[in-house]
Amino acid sequence: MSQGSKTLELPVIAAIPLVMVLGNSMIVPVLPTMEEKLNLTQFQVSLIITAFSFAAGLIIPLVGYLSDRFGRKVIIVPALILYGLGGVSAGLAAWLMSDAYSIILISRIIQGIGAAGTAPIAMALIGDLYSGGKESKALGLIEATNGLGKVLSPILGSLIALLVWYAVFFAFPVLCFLTALAVWIFVKESNPPKAKPLKQYISSIKEIFKKQGSWLITAFVVGSTGLFILFGVLFYLSDVLETSYKVDGMLKGLILAIPLMGTVTTSYITGGRIKQNKPLMRKLMLIGLLLMTGSLVAVAFFKQIYIMVGLLTVSSIGNGLVLPCLNTLITGAVAKSERGMITSLYNSLRFLGVAVGPPVFGWLMEISHRFMFLSVAGLAALICILTFFLIKPGAGKKTKGGKTEASSSTPSTLFRKIPAK
Repeated sequence: MSQGSKTLELPVIAAIPLVMVLGNSMIVPVLPTMEEKLNLTQFQVSLIITAFSFAAGLIIPLVGYLSDRFGRKVIIVPALILYGLGGVSAGLAAWLMSDAYSIILISRIIQGIGAAGTAPIAMALIGDLYSGGKESKALGLIEATNGLGKVLSPILGSLIALLVWYAVFFAFPVLCFLTALAVWIFVKESNPPKAKPLKQYISSIKEIFKKQGSWLITAFVVGSTGLFILFGVLFYLSDVLETSYKVDGMLKGLILAIPLMGTVTTSYITGGRIKQNKPLMRKLMLIGLLLMTGSLVAVAFFKQIYIMVGLLTVSSIGNGLVLPCLNTLITGAVAKSERGMITSLYNSLRFLGVAVGPPVFGWLMEISHRFMFLSVAGLAALICILTFFLIKPGAGKKTKGGKTEASSSTPSTLFRKIPAK
């Protein structure tokens, strides 16, 4: 690979989660308008987000296996194209049909299937191409671009909706196609995964969970809960800003972007600092979860928009501490031949967290503001306790050169002890 291509490799990979998030989150600001124009209930509107995320969550394990068997690029490129085509389909339905809801919902499912082969496989690809501090920094970058997509989405979605509300469906397919082309040209897989027979592959995955299931499943749940809270809060804020404060358009997009900037900035900084320091990762995760819990408890007692946005920004900063640490622990914990499946299972639960966030928050909103946030705070506190007791990567030992070497209690070392079948 030429030096120029190598320089572009990481930015191109980092663009994959950015495009994925834009395709999903740009529609958040137009959900209230969609509800009005298509004469939908709040539950029906929430399904626009849920259908996408639920489809992705179900398909991700399959594409994870396929990426382990056939390579990452041959999954990512068609997935990006399918993702873009789903957006075109939804936009055409909204534009040309009087009763477009069913087709939009089906198109969102198609988009979800495409999205399954994007960011989750990009995470495995980074684990293949980088190691050590470069790996954690790269994973922090893709979590940051994931968050950046969430920051830009409400702003861009609000701006594009000024033309016509369904224009958001047409806005990102071109980015999907350009990113697919860039991945094909600039990303080179040095050693494509060596295919295993399906029976042996499944046996390897079972062995991983047999040895490391307690901390690994806990890590999956923590990541899923973080995204559940983040997207639930976005859904809540979007609705409250428009219905209670009569704020829409560009201003609403800017307000929705404020909490998300906390996640973006913190994710990028965290990814660059943690390297392979697993005790530091655990410490930052616990701090992040405590920040989330405390801020969610506090916001339960305030309805003033400025205070709510400020406290929810603190919660988002907590998410920014947690997610890059989880990414690094999970991605670095398995061999290349099973990495696609493990990172895909993790991302599957993340997508399912996103899927249930809007409808659950919509249901809780009908009970009361205080009950909603105290309930979610209790969930954050629970996963903080689980993290404290079940995620305990080893501190490692110092070598003569002063570097930390993984001890036998670290997740990555334990995974590598799994014998080849």
